[in-house]
Amino acid sequence: MTLLELKNKFLADLANLYPKEEILSFYTLLVDFKLGISKIDTALNPNQIISKNHLDYFFDALTNLLTEKPIQYIIGETEFYGLPFYVNKHVLIPRPETEELVEWVISDKRQETGAKRQKKVADNILDIGTGSGCIAISLAKNLPNISVYAVDISAKALQIAKQNAVLNKVNVHFIEGNILNTNIIQTPSIRGKNLNQNTLENLSNTSNLKFDIIVSNPPYVRQLEKQEIKDNVLKHEPHLALFVENDNSLLFYDRIADFAKENLTKNGEIYFEINQYLGQETVSLLKEKGFTNIELKKDLYGNDRMIKALFF
Repeated sequence: MTLLELKNKFLADLANLYPKEEILSFYTLLVDFKLGISKIDTALNPNQIISKNHLDYFFDALTNLLTEKPIQYIIGETEFYGLPFYVNKHVLIPRPETEELVEWVISDKRQETGAKRQKKVADNILDIGTGSGCIAISLAKNLPNISVYAVDISAKALQIAKQNAVLNKVNVHFIEGNILNTNIIQTPSIRGKNLNQNTLENLSNTSNLKFDIIVSNPPYVRQLEKQEIKDNVLKHEPHLALFVENDNSLLFYDRIADFAKENLTKNGEIYFEINQYLGQETVSLLKEKGFTNIELKKDLYGNDRMIKALFF
């Protein structure tokens, strides 16, 4: 089979599920990934023969695409904030909106004055619900003088996050734990170790490590909003990282805000990605808990998507 014949097979087999432009994007991504042939070269050499071993890969990919499996999971990698990341079914595929959250943190941190930085007790960032590690690793890559910590409840997600830290040549301190029922704090004596929840619960009561920034993209999609979610997400991405109950939709924001009050340095900041329909509700929650200088920010699509707040 030639490249042109493979392209036509993709177009024919997937026509009922995807727009033509998306099918062509799948085809060029897979050909580039598996054969190392760029989009331009596929167009210039349409009659190039594909070996049997490689054809099996493309046919398997077609089968997966017919189940609406995301192309990122098929390839096993994606790009976020200009960096490569491994992904699989245990982690969410990073979104452009989350890149905007990362950009906000990086921009603010780079603009800090020397006087403001001198008031900081620590220079540490904590990412809660790290998943693939995309937020923590992007921050570590772009803010090299800051220590970055990242926590997730899923051991399998943390395996991917650790691989991504190695891939991007950054040092992130990973913690396995549940923000809803454990006090996820590292002490200076164990800095740099990968911890699990049992280790955390058995820590001696020494002085706690503080953070000058806590950032999180926690689960925030309500069950009632499932009808808005595409099948490729519903069928394949981890629901644990996506959904919350309708009657307790701000559960994670409530718990993380309480945690932040105890574990931020003076004048420390918290950054959240949020549910676009619950912007004002999230602002009110943070106000009730004593946060100030609350800023609600829209994403590129005009939706309420990010919040920053200060805690004195």
